[in-house]
Amino acid sequence: MNFPELSVVVPAFNEAGNAGRLVDEIAGVLHGRIAFEIIVVDDGSQDGTLVELQAAQARHPELRVLEHLRQSGQSTALRSGIRAARGAWIATLDGDGQNDPADIPRLLAERGKAPADVKCFAGWRTTRCDVASKRIGSQVANAVRSRLLRDATPDTGCGLKLFERAAFLDLPWFDHMHRYIPALMQRAGWRTLSVPVNHRPRAAGASKYTNLGRLLVAFADLQGVAWLIRRNQRTAVREHPAEGPTP
Repeated sequence: MNFPELSVVVPAFNEAGNAGRLVDEIAGVLHGRIAFEIIVVDDGSQDGTLVELQAAQARHPELRVLEHLRQSGQSTALRSGIRAARGAWIATLDGDGQNDPADIPRLLAERGKAPADVKCFAGWRTTRCDVASKRIGSQVANAVRSRLLRDATPDTGCGLKLFERAAFLDLPWFDHMHRYIPALMQRAGWRTLSVPVNHRPRAAGASKYTNLGRLLVAFADLQGVAWLIRRNQRTAVREHPAEGPTP
């Protein structure tokens, strides 16, 4: 079996009207550039998301659809997709279509230029297409997180990321951990890089998050991640192969 170089993993919950269109865009961007697969994890949607994805499978043989039998959250959906992925590198996007698949080649190009110890390329939404309250809430959250964790990541909440699968699966997992991937990668001894990316208005559906909802979980999560970093005794490991005999 030929394994793809890249697996694109998309968590989706009640994204009818967005999911099929997003798959079409991802496939259109990546065809002819790299061997890829697309994995969409339907996190217990209650609308037509799953039907839309099954229709997209007829158009795109690269698409694999996983279904959570009950809603488990974005971090769990991402982990399910990444565990099932066959590619050595993972690109992630949110299922609402606000991340632009055209930015995936930009992240791949940055990977091609970066040292081998850079294992995570995080999207940085320099221009946000959200309502003012959501933008302000994200700015405050990013400022507090950056001050506590010192992860040098201006926009850790961006769903568009590129990282090595093996490095991700070695990270500690907990609910909502997807917001702390750069900090956790750095804790593991790897370097991360933020890359400016596009951000688009939501075409259909409604946001699943509120500022209050994020605030309620963020405080405990930040304390936990900060504790993990303080207690860290890990470092990245690199193997040096034996040199062959001198001719």
